[in-house]
Amino acid sequence: MRWQDFTEYKNLEECIDYVCNYITTNGPFHGLLGFSQGAVLSALLLGYQAQGKVLREHPPIKMFVSISGTKFKDESICEVAYKHKIKVKSVHFIGEKDWLKLPSQQLASVFHQPLIIRHPQGHTVPRLDESATKELQCWVDTILSSRGHDGDSEVKESVIDKVDERIENQIMKEENKCIDVV
Repeated sequence: MRWQDFTEYKNLEECIDYVCNYITTNGPFHGLLGFSQGAVLSALLLGYQAQGKVLREHPPIKMFVSISGTKFKDESICEVAYKHKIKVKSVHFIGEKDWLKLPSQQLASVFHQPLIIRHPQGHTVPRLDESATKELQCWVDTILSSRGHDGDSEVKESVIDKVDERIENQIMKEENKCIDVV
């Protein structure tokens, strides 16, 4: 099967309604994170929210993390969801060996100033090296400062500590030649 073959969507409206209901009932949420189909749906919701089609009573979503995400292929969906650049801070993880590499790049292009983090893996949630982790840390810092936490060193330190801890854990696992089983 090829990416171009994914043009038929079953129960899309029901899925959108379900996710929007969950967000409004359990929110507010500041961001969305999605892998593969989850990223496809999340990006659609962000585009629809920007157009006033969904989540009208929910505060605007501020950030998006896409891992191997793509745009929908249906032109009628694209005409609404991706009509204008989506002005949500976004980071897009794109694998060099991912069969959806080019479509992932196309999704990133519909966002205003996206951060693209490339990794050598395929269609997977990547393990980041130190450089990519630092890029992600800078992106998080930007999000925190734009939310008014610029002077809130406790919040910023908490996020930085978590990122640093993940780097240390990754280095220790590599030194001990441990294998992660997920």
